[in-house]
Amino acid sequence: MLLAAGLLVVSAVIVYLGRGGYRDTAHPGQPLSVLASVYYAAITLSTTGYGDIIPVSDNARLVNTVVITPLRVIFLIVLVGTTLGVLTERARMNWRIARWRTKMTDQVIVVGYGSKGRAAIRTLSESGVHKQAIVVIDTLPEAVAEANAAGLAAVAGDGTRTEVLRQAKIESARQLVITVSSDDTAVLIALTARQLNPSLTIAAAVREGENRSHLLESGADHVVMSSDAAGQMLAISTVRPAAAKVIAELLGQGRSLDLYERLADEAELGASARAVAGAVIAVLRAGNVVPPDDPRAARLQKGDQLIFMGSRAQPAAPA
Repeated sequence: MLLAAGLLVVSAVIVYLGRGGYRDTAHPGQPLSVLASVYYAAITLSTTGYGDIIPVSDNARLVNTVVITPLRVIFLIVLVGTTLGVLTERARMNWRIARWRTKMTDQVIVVGYGSKGRAAIRTLSESGVHKQAIVVIDTLPEAVAEANAAGLAAVAGDGTRTEVLRQAKIESARQLVITVSSDDTAVLIALTARQLNPSLTIAAAVREGENRSHLLESGADHVVMSSDAAGQMLAISTVRPAAAKVIAELLGQGRSLDLYERLADEAELGASARAVAGAVIAVLRAGNVVPPDDPRAARLQKGDQLIFMGSRAQPAAPA
């Protein structure tokens, strides 16, 4: 657009400087005004002209032949090239979308590409989830473009709408991560997604603790209260700074510690959680977290999920 505007300005200046060699049928006997010069340049560059303003002197005709005509060709090349570029990019994008839609299955959908969404995607990638298995949904075109630039498939639209979730293939997804800034929007997304995919695992973040129950009732499996978590982190940093350092490492601010999980092996059933190789920090039984020093953890049962703390470089007791 800047190049086209520049060509128009150059042409108008050239015509105005040689205004005495043109004839305007609307104003016979008068030289071209500035407006008439711009008008003549515009219709000459974009069309073949209407004939109401014509060059009559030899100099004006020479300038039109050796200057205005090449400028017209360049102007048309710019317009046609831009149009073809837009159409080509749109066709390429549609082809990429059609391709990943045919191949995408068992994917993770992240609604919201803000700071929380990017952090969630970063953690998913560090945990072994490939970028090709992550789909982003966001209402902002610039966020969608940023996600595309990061190598992620992205859908522009409102995550509360059924058609937008279906564009992200919600029916074949295994997990949904909701990181929008509004709690009521998160509730609507969870409710819509649960209706479309009853087996989907939904994790969501909320700002207010009173909305946690609403999200759980809407179908969310895991709810993280971002404001409460930030407040608790600040309090722990004040009264137990060493523990806060460990939590920060686990949250990804460092590169030394991470959490791992696996089911208890057959050989470990009946044994104490403390007897299992590796640093077991908790046992998940029937949805309840059991500390390793709890009497209930003295005998592991079938279906118990063991949570380990270990090095990022060398996971403890991987599944």
